[in-house]
Amino acid sequence: MYTIKFNFEQQGVSPVTLANVEPGQSLLEVALKNNIDLHHNCGGVCACSTCHLYVQKGSEFMEELSDKEEDFIDRAVNPRLVSRLGCQCLLNEDEGDIEVIVPDQTQFLGE
Repeated sequence: MYTIKFNFEQQGVSPVTLANVEPGQSLLEVALKNNIDLHHNCGGVCACSTCHLYVQKGSEFMEELSDKEEDFIDRAVNPRLVSRLGCQCLLNEDEGDIEVIVPDQTQFLGE
């Protein structure tokens, strides 16, 4: 089981910490199941970059970055070395602490 903390760049949005998160699901799935708004225009199939986030802690608990994911991260707004796509961050059969930052998604309004 995992403990996952979602931090947000958007002003006024408080961090959310989830305990006892089961492996085998993506960070996008975890967010959506817990009413955390994480954009996902392509439906979570690694065909866009709207579920972009920054993995601050716990990347070793997720599947490695694929070439396809890396290509889409390059198209994201403000990519960093710790950038990942939530739909591709599948939690391994393990346990630990994960901390991510959700970029300010208000920049996508009007797209």
